[in-house]
Amino acid sequence: MRRVSGLLAALLSVFWAGLAIAATPPVVQAPVGVLRGETEEGAFVFRGVPYAQPPVGTLRWRPPVPAVPWQGVREATRFGAACMQPPSPFYDHAAVSEDCLYLNIWTPPKARKAPVLVWIHGGSLVSGSGSEPLYDGARFAGRGVVVVSINYRLGALGWLAHPGLSAESPRGISGNYGLMDQIEALRWVRRNIAAFGGDPDNVTIAGESAGALSVAFLLASPEARGLFHKAIAQSAYVITMPDLRNSSFAGWPDAETIGQALAGKLGATDVAALRGLSAETLVRGAAPAGYFPLGTVDGKVLPRQLVETLDRGEQARVPVLAGYNEGEIRSLRFLLPPAPADATAYTAEIRARYQDLAGPFLEQYPADDIPASMQATTRDAMYGWSAERLAARQAAIGAPSYLYYFDHGYPAADKAGLRAFHASEIPFVFGGIASTPGYWPTIPRTPGEQRLSDAMMEYWASFARDGVPTASGEPAWRPFGADRAYMAFEDAPRMRAAPPNGYALHEAVVRRRRESHIPWNWNVGVIAPPLPPERPASAPSK
Repeated sequence: MRRVSGLLAALLSVFWAGLAIAATPPVVQAPVGVLRGETEEGAFVFRGVPYAQPPVGTLRWRPPVPAVPWQGVREATRFGAACMQPPSPFYDHAAVSEDCLYLNIWTPPKARKAPVLVWIHGGSLVSGSGSEPLYDGARFAGRGVVVVSINYRLGALGWLAHPGLSAESPRGISGNYGLMDQIEALRWVRRNIAAFGGDPDNVTIAGESAGALSVAFLLASPEARGLFHKAIAQSAYVITMPDLRNSSFAGWPDAETIGQALAGKLGATDVAALRGLSAETLVRGAAPAGYFPLGTVDGKVLPRQLVETLDRGEQARVPVLAGYNEGEIRSLRFLLPPAPADATAYTAEIRARYQDLAGPFLEQYPADDIPASMQATTRDAMYGWSAERLAARQAAIGAPSYLYYFDHGYPAADKAGLRAFHASEIPFVFGGIASTPGYWPTIPRTPGEQRLSDAMMEYWASFARDGVPTASGEPAWRPFGADRAYMAFEDAPRMRAAPPNGYALHEAVVRRRRESHIPWNWNVGVIAPPLPPERPASAPSK
């Protein structure tokens, strides 16, 4: 009896000690200062950590300045403000502000040299934040990964180029401030993450949509080199970017001209007047004035078009995991042009626009189901081609790459016509299938859904750990190669080859457009410009 009582006392002692640890707020002494966080779902969480000074006043439209180390203990239990952005039905931020360059950290309590995953949010470079509930990193921390989510400047405040801003820059450039923020956040991670148990020499950058576009920017930017060691791009889009000045695209203005036009429409005659405008005025006025944020080819932060960087093999030589979703456009129907009246009109449009490639195009996207074909065209031209191009070009420079295709449906999404919609993989990747936002089609709590989420989390976590995605009891994920191997996430993971994305067709279209200095973006299918003819192999490009 005494032995049983002693065992019970020991167990209770361990139990109460565990409760005491859980109740004690975690405190970390980092190079930047002391932070006090909190414990949630078994992870230590530090929210609202500044990585750069507020980009307000004279710091607006300048490269980020590192945060100043603080004295005493900084409470890190609340998210920082999201960056300035228009109101959205999908983002319910407690606060938005120009003072927004904050990051958040989830770490295992006993982490030591753990892999680090830095998450870059999506939102078309216009909206979103690192504090979105979908990006909660606690469950990744439970798998031994330190997760960092970041904010970066958005819209005109983050991506505006202007000749006046270029003139005041010691480097003679402007734009790309949001990308510079991301790079500064990675520098912060490099300097500080070891204090949180993370390994600064094992950092994976990851993002979805505009976050994945940002991953492509970071792969291409010499200024991010050495700050990360692996990359994950979910639904990236490798689109045309404007040149800073002297546009090389016929009929397409350069970034400084775009910035001047926006300033003029807002009544700002120079940089001083621009800085005198309120952030709210800039946010409200940008879209009606026709401004849309993009990366800028400035010769320094982004030296070339992304496709050219990839073709030259000048991107970071790191393992890449990239993929896209079957139903990307089901929730992005605004990207689609008006549909032709019937199959005859559809076929005529495609033949007029795709010339000698009309046959392969109509075989891939036939006229017998015009809505489905139009959605597939835009999906593949933007997301399918981009994902495979990233994988193929990494493989070409000897860096392991892994391709996926998320083609998973469930009753609520299927009923709403949203099977495998844009971003629908995120709850599965982050393990949050039971806690999606109210506007999200409810994911059923079934063993099958949980298995898929567990598998995706394990693939992602193992890739962050050692660059090879593996999951216990699931198929081995073959690297991308000659057979175009990819993992299909359907009702369960399945290894397949040759994804159905019309890659060769879209690669040929983009190549011909590049040779003739025609942008490649959303202008595909029935609104595509007439395709330039194939050039003889010996013909030089313009």
